[in-house]
Amino acid sequence: MSKRIVVDPITRIEGHLRIEVIVDDNNVITDAFSSSTLWRGLETIIKGRDPRDAGFIAGRICGVCTYSHYKAGIVAVEDALGIEIPYNAKLVRTLMNLALFFHDHIVHFYTLHGLDWCDIISALKADPAKAAKLAFEYTDNPIVAGEDMLRGVQNRVKNFASQGSLGPFNNGYWGHKTYQLNPEQNLIVLSHYLKLLEVQREAAKMMAIFGAKQPHPQSLTVGGITSVMDLLDPSRLAEYKAKYQMVVDFINRAYYPDLIMAGMSYANEPSVLAGCNLKNFLSFREMQVDYNTYLMESGYVLDGDLSKPYDVDLNKIAEEVTHSWYKYEGKHEDGREIKPTDLLHPYNGQTTPDYVGMSDGESIGLSGKNEKTKLLKTDSKYSWIKSPRYDGMPMEVGPLASIVVGLARKNPLIEEAAEAFLKRTGLSVNHLFSTLGRTAARGLEAKVLGANGLRAFDELVKNLKVDQTTCAPYVIDDKKDYKGCYIGNVPRGMLSHWVRISGGKVSNYQAVVPSTWNAGPRDSKGQKGPYEMSLIGTKVADVTQPLEIIRHIHSFDPCIAYAVHVMDTKGNNLGEYKVEPAFARF
Repeated sequence: MSKRIVVDPITRIEGHLRIEVIVDDNNVITDAFSSSTLWRGLETIIKGRDPRDAGFIAGRICGVCTYSHYKAGIVAVEDALGIEIPYNAKLVRTLMNLALFFHDHIVHFYTLHGLDWCDIISALKADPAKAAKLAFEYTDNPIVAGEDMLRGVQNRVKNFASQGSLGPFNNGYWGHKTYQLNPEQNLIVLSHYLKLLEVQREAAKMMAIFGAKQPHPQSLTVGGITSVMDLLDPSRLAEYKAKYQMVVDFINRAYYPDLIMAGMSYANEPSVLAGCNLKNFLSFREMQVDYNTYLMESGYVLDGDLSKPYDVDLNKIAEEVTHSWYKYEGKHEDGREIKPTDLLHPYNGQTTPDYVGMSDGESIGLSGKNEKTKLLKTDSKYSWIKSPRYDGMPMEVGPLASIVVGLARKNPLIEEAAEAFLKRTGLSVNHLFSTLGRTAARGLEAKVLGANGLRAFDELVKNLKVDQTTCAPYVIDDKKDYKGCYIGNVPRGMLSHWVRISGGKVSNYQAVVPSTWNAGPRDSKGQKGPYEMSLIGTKVADVTQPLEIIRHIHSFDPCIAYAVHVMDTKGNNLGEYKVEPAFARF
């Protein structure tokens, strides 16, 4: 007899996400449903605005990916108007982007995802002296892993426990049978977890050097950048480089060694070697470090076949809303009625809500028994996220897609990093197609960027000696219609913003973001998105502690915060939609 598990809200992510799964008598997941439970409507706010405002408003889509959407909004307008920005501006945007990638990846691994791999209670039983020695097995130069430091970390957490609370580590599934690190390994990760709280500040400051602040930097403008004084100040350049080296040092001496440790320790854990049933991957170039070089590749791979990378055709990106809480209205250019099952290109996209509510039902509670709850109407509409498709197919985006496409394109930097990791851990390329591989790919991406990102810094310093231009003029004809887009890779995967301009104002705006690609519901053909597909076939050891579900979903680094409420500046009520959560799980 099948049972339903509801995890709502998924914690340690950005935004509001609900996962419902159906398990059989052996607790194997046979079906899964991913639902964003907060309305995404920021595109509506951008319509009717001056195109120069688009980036500043789009940057508020999320409090984590602020720079990503800010830059995307700016570049989409530049593309529409045919504005070529100065070389210096391109390089500074890369340096700001590197700061964001580093910050997001290290915070994700430790603060958001690390507790899926590291058992905090186990760390309290570790021998600090033994752990200090063990740290050298994963790197020649470990950080914050001396016996005294490890003992201090252990005592800090023990003090929490002695007061009847583990503070930020409370309510975990400690002791879960799928944890594979031994006490000493757990203590090493715990020490790095706490050190990360210091390092992430330096990554944020890196962004602020050229962006004025973080989050929500404000130094980009249509045509280039405005942080001219910082750019021409040698002390500010030196400050950026020093913080860059500090953050990359943490990546090399903590983050990457911990990935090696996890790869070796979890190599035989079935639950983490699953989690990648959809093997279609889509990525786009990013991180320009000189006139012709980008560190990340464009392309897509189907069914995990690394021998056949394909070029991306922007005309084949579209979205449908069959199972989304939206409706399509109006007619196609040929006069046909637009249906929810139709795939609309983002230039013609619509964001009109059509919430159908939830139904009464039962799911397994924390006691292990069925409890009454509200359930998604999975045969109808069940998410505020649309269903993006490439040429009609669901695709995974993100660091795993970036690494897979890089390998398929035979990018030497990515090949070298991936081969070194696989050799060190004893894993194979096929192991990349898993939750473990997806988690490792994020670290590999950080390592590749860390090792090569300063090429943009050196190029900037060299170019400033002969050219100090930072901005191109803004020219627009109010009598013309324009359209343009930004498409590239951000920490969570491929992002695209699409803008139409008429009469000097934005007439339509759509953002197709990484977590839309990954978290979207099934489409009219029954094709599931990456989140839903990742869960199928996974055996849940304990239905009251579904760590396997959370680990799979966290490996994508969900950012559902782009699901922002629409507001009226005059305070008018535009509509109310109540989505009742079930109960929070770790």
